[in-house]
Amino acid sequence: MTPTTVLTVAGSDSGGGAGIQADLKVFAALGAYGTSVLTAVTAQNTRGVDAVLPLPPHLVTDQLDSVLSDFAVRAVKTGMLGTPAVAAAIADAAAAGRLPQLVVDPVLVATSGHRLGVVEAVERLLPYARVATPNSAEAAALTGTAVTDVAEMTAAARALAAGGPEWVIVTGGDVDAGAEAVDVLHGPEGTTVLRAPRVPTRHTHGTGCSFSAAVTVRLALGDPVPAAVEAAKEYVTRALTGARDWELGAGRGPMDHFGWSA
Repeated sequence: MTPTTVLTVAGSDSGGGAGIQADLKVFAALGAYGTSVLTAVTAQNTRGVDAVLPLPPHLVTDQLDSVLSDFAVRAVKTGMLGTPAVAAAIADAAAAGRLPQLVVDPVLVATSGHRLGVVEAVERLLPYARVATPNSAEAAALTGTAVTDVAEMTAAARALAAGGPEWVIVTGGDVDAGAEAVDVLHGPEGTTVLRAPRVPTRHTHGTGCSFSAAVTVRLALGDPVPAAVEAAKEYVTRALTGARDWELGAGRGPMDHFGWSA
């Protein structure tokens, strides 16, 4: 049986916990064949980002053309775009209908705190998104409002959905909700609050990338958006739980993408 093909458009993480590397791990773990378009090269590890080199837009476009001309891609996710020029090139492809089931992960700041993107670049893609997956800090940057609790997450999700994406899920891993990790999903069917036990761990590198990659796979396999985001949340919770006692790196380590510690 031929596997379903998905595509990630994102930056490289030399530490392997986020970016293209994390996306491809999630795709494989969830049973999809992953293809990739690299937008930037980063030098980073669990402690932080040391250097970033965005790729020229024409090279990003060349990669995209190569993949889409040969593979039947069922869903696409974007992560770190690097520059507005690269975002414009990807937005052109989306506007032409070449990026099915587009999931936009508006990567603006790495887990370590290093800035990896600009709001203007992300805003170019949002009108074409089936699903946008900002975390609370990214939602705040995109809306220009504070996002510090569930009520503000809900308001931000509704505001962003009004600007183009069919569905918006504001992830709340960094929002203080006690013993729970709370996300807010808003779309044509209304607003839903998703809750799961918070996993006590410092190994949270790549959670946003992995969540959006999991959503992408589930959409490619035919899930409606609410079911896709619920499955993705369950996957990330398992991956965080599996890696909570790992000692990979001295900082915020990666998750257990393949269930090795299950």
